[in-house]
Amino acid sequence: MTESHPARIGIIGGSGFQRLLGLTDSRVHHCATAFGAPSSPVTTGYLGGVPVAFLQRHGPGHTIPPASINARANIAALRRVGCTQILSLSAVGSLREDVPPGRFVLVDQFIDRTLMRDKTFFGPGLVGHVPFGDPVCGRMRETLADSVGATGVPARDGGTYVVMEGPQFSTRAESLLYRQWGGTVIGMTAMPEAKLAREAELCYALVAIPTDYDCWFESQEPVNAALVAERMAEVGDSARRLVEEAVQRLGRHAGACRCGCDRALDTAIMTAPEQRDPAMLAKLLTVAPNANRLMNKQKENS
Repeated sequence: MTESHPARIGIIGGSGFQRLLGLTDSRVHHCATAFGAPSSPVTTGYLGGVPVAFLQRHGPGHTIPPASINARANIAALRRVGCTQILSLSAVGSLREDVPPGRFVLVDQFIDRTLMRDKTFFGPGLVGHVPFGDPVCGRMRETLADSVGATGVPARDGGTYVVMEGPQFSTRAESLLYRQWGGTVIGMTAMPEAKLAREAELCYALVAIPTDYDCWFESQEPVNAALVAERMAEVGDSARRLVEEAVQRLGRHAGACRCGCDRALDTAIMTAPEQRDPAMLAKLLTVAPNANRLMNKQKENS
């Protein structure tokens, strides 16, 4: 089960971003989870008086490639320190000329093209299918949009994030195809992070930070790793201002999520109670402790 902590806002991003935030009263937690080790220790603290937790998606020093990120353990670790909302930041390529590098995108949809990743807390012995038509918490995205207005950080409200497997960047043909599909940005890390947050009944939102035009825009420099690092350094201050403002507003969220993120398992579990694998169920309860309400309700109805 999760430990007792104040409700926190989880922030997933890069190690450099953690230094920019300047958390007060910070503590480092080496979290063991039922799904293995997370990408990094979790740093908890306060940002403007609001309790937060920070996790480095690619590990300290950026040592973990996209397909090797243990997203299940990352979500479980953030749950363990008391997170109820997750704010994710992700460097991406832009697939649209009107979304230039430096203009953030408050993502509301995804196209998942990943193949090699553990994407669910369910499995044989415990089958579940969470609703995912609206993969981002609407309450959180609305708050992010208000934060954009308050800070003046350039951002687009809404957009589709195409998640590719990587670690190679796109071919030009792929980049052009994703534009035809209606993609707004392209990156390698939002999945299965967003799916697992939904299964864990966490509110989740993602701020995509375009650093380049992938490789479709032939008059612009094609993406490369050095360019991504350079552009992320340039927008660090804007990202910090947006997150600081958003955390203040997100910290006021209370009660049930109007989008139902915190009740995602209410209609998800298919396996009959007497057929459920106890070990699988115990692991699920470490990331979705409120699922106990389903078990109790089913007992009452049996």
